[in-house]
Amino acid sequence: MGKRLLIVSTLDSSQPFGAFTRPFYLGQYLTEYFDVFQLGLDCSSVNYAPSVSIGSRSLKSYIQTIEKCIDEFCPDIVYAQETLPGLAALISLKLRKHSNSSLVLDFHTFSAYEYWMRLFSVANPFKELAQCIKTYIAQGILIFSGSPIIAAGESIPKLISQWYGKNPEQIYSIGNGVTEDLLNTESFANQDPYQAFRPAKIAVVIAPKTFQFPTNDMSVAMTIEVAKYLESHQQKVHFVVIGRDGSDISEPIPSNISFLGFLPKREDFVAHLKYADIALLPFSKQAVAGGARNKALDYFASRKLVISTPEGLRGLEEFRHLEHLLVTGYSSEEVANTVLDAASNIEKYQSLVDTAYSLITEKYSWNAKAQNIAEILMKVSHF
Repeated sequence: MGKRLLIVSTLDSSQPFGAFTRPFYLGQYLTEYFDVFQLGLDCSSVNYAPSVSIGSRSLKSYIQTIEKCIDEFCPDIVYAQETLPGLAALISLKLRKHSNSSLVLDFHTFSAYEYWMRLFSVANPFKELAQCIKTYIAQGILIFSGSPIIAAGESIPKLISQWYGKNPEQIYSIGNGVTEDLLNTESFANQDPYQAFRPAKIAVVIAPKTFQFPTNDMSVAMTIEVAKYLESHQQKVHFVVIGRDGSDISEPIPSNISFLGFLPKREDFVAHLKYADIALLPFSKQAVAGGARNKALDYFASRKLVISTPEGLRGLEEFRHLEHLLVTGYSSEEVANTVLDAASNIEKYQSLVDTAYSLITEKYSWNAKAQNIAEILMKVSHF
């Protein structure tokens, strides 16, 4: 009989990107080491383990469902990802005094820092400040609970130390991974979806609308500015934004940018990445995310030439300028000039693409990340 692992998260199958990917794919590969049970908002896509969907972000609903799972599934380890599931799991285990389950937390990000950094660039700074204080208190409760923490990026332990004056004794950095279908796009027989824009090189940005976090909105705004700057070079470069409709954009849209909306079919998404030439991470200093950005890993895995601002690489410290990608300054003009140079000299940068892909296949598959996490879960739990 294998050890039982209850994964508690905000996994939402209706939004299969962003925060969905970490609990979903780790859960899939952790089935090699544990009897897994998934608990999330909408677990309808979890076809590799039993699961339960809560359907609500209410703390009370989470606590009630976790308690039921503890009684019925009797997990050896509760692996809680993000702040709300972490708090709910902590309270549930306190209420179930006789439970022998070990609690392990997973911080995808350091939320208070994100809200603080965006405070002066959002429409409603008071709302952002309230969220900053709320998440600071909530994550503080988790940090001081003494439970081991797995962090989705190397910057998170540093931020915990700076903001709380505490170095958690048991904190481990295990970043995100990439899926097999992106590593093996040769198996896709799709036609080039960008034929209407050729011979221009395609620069793609993935920016879905995500719950509460406006960082993608900021990246779309910068992409529009970059496109405006290069509007006279339509034959050389065309910008494509995946995850947004043009109707979401209130300002005039330049003629050299297309908005494809959300691509619900995975194979369509992979095809649009496969046939792009350049992938952009146009994040301003304020567009902070505490963990590694999944889209950056997706770009490297798809063998795209990646162009990023420094903030776009947060949590991916191993990837370096002129070794794996091109890192620009924060101005739209600098990003635009780098994109134009890359589109005009794509062959010149092929070695960067190859080096980044080698690093991804070596260290960044979800399978490898799950193995790292399984070792930690075994080490820090009671048995």
